[in-house]
Amino acid sequence: MVNKSLLVVISVLVLSMLACSVTIDRPNRDVRTGPSQTDEISVAQLPAGEVADLRLEFGAGELTLNPGAQDMLVSGTATYNVQELKPEVTVSGNEVVISNGDLKIEGVPYLKDYKNEWGFQLGSDPLNLVIQAGAYQGDLELGGLALHSLQVSDGAAQVDLAFSQPNPVVMETLRYETGASQVHLTGLANANFSKMDFKGGAGEYVLEFSGELMRDATVTVDAGLSSIKIIVPEGTSARVIVDRGLANVDIDNGWEKSGNDYTTAGEGPRLTINVNLGAGNLELSTR
Repeated sequence: MVNKSLLVVISVLVLSMLACSVTIDRPNRDVRTGPSQTDEISVAQLPAGEVADLRLEFGAGELTLNPGAQDMLVSGTATYNVQELKPEVTVSGNEVVISNGDLKIEGVPYLKDYKNEWGFQLGSDPLNLVIQAGAYQGDLELGGLALHSLQVSDGAAQVDLAFSQPNPVVMETLRYETGASQVHLTGLANANFSKMDFKGGAGEYVLEFSGELMRDATVTVDAGLSSIKIIVPEGTSARVIVDRGLANVDIDNGWEKSGNDYTTAGEGPRLTINVNLGAGNLELSTR
């Protein structure tokens, strides 16, 4: 079932946030649910050496991703109790799209008994991964995957995204765009990116750059009225440049301050973070 803490947000925002098509005509609180169905999802590997463009289009519900698909690009299950949410898999060359299908809702839906759960494992193929989601709960473990790029866009969400193991290939770009959400990104140094862009609305965001920083990297964080915590482990060479508007900045003893510049001492690759925060609170931590 949809997590209770998200029900109110989902009920209000699902019409505008769903990745699938939504039509609004008049107030109607009924979403036709039925018995739960579970579909097996499997997508074969591409020929050796090809990079897959994988797009996941997910609406409201619970999305879980992990590595570990054996001899497959994607494997797992999708469980739902609204027929229009039956997942669709489209493969065209190296492009793969897994989507929720078309859920057409009249008015504001009542989602107490709504179920939409994807649990997928991703294989060892090199990937350009795109996740487009609405108001959902996400548990995304991407450690060890061969990600050439990652793009995530979501609405009102609660997301934990982790890189518990190093990415074996260089990720040229990591982009994350979210709304009024709670987002926790961990192991970001393991993502092996050169450039990262994070854009948020009014939410609570934690960006933790633990792991092995393998190259110089640049991060841009752009948010409105938000609470942001940036964690750079002690011993990592980092510089944070803050354009803070009315925001407050808190630092621990691991940071040196000079105007709107904040630095930590360390050896190895350099992490440069540009933060544009209109209002709210920014916390810089080394632990």
